[in-house]
Amino acid sequence: MRPRIDGTEFGSITIDGSDIEHDVLIRLSGEVKKRKKKLSKAVFGTSHTISLEEAEYIFEKGAERLIIGSGQNGMVTLSKEASEYFKKEGVRVDLSPTPEAIHQWNKAKGSTIGLFHVTC
Repeated sequence: MRPRIDGTEFGSITIDGSDIEHDVLIRLSGEVKKRKKKLSKAVFGTSHTISLEEAEYIFEKGAERLIIGSGQNGMVTLSKEASEYFKKEGVRVDLSPTPEAIHQWNKAKGSTIGLFHVTC
């Protein structure tokens, strides 16, 4: 079952009543995991650009949609390689500032993965 995101503020996100103080990845199963942003930082020197390696980690077979919360001020972007990878896998990517992405997540239907950046 998909968890409900209650809200966010700079540096945290509240999911099903629990405050989490790091970026999160929400799997198709509803499991909430810490984002592996080192995969992107190793390539770009920042976690604000999602690398192909991180995209491959995020992807799950059967996913139709990926909602990305790009941070409080919308600083996160997809690299060209990551964008092409999701397109090749048939995953629609919706990227918007985290507060807006939370609303999309809570209304989402179907096989959806979420990635939420909680700062910047």
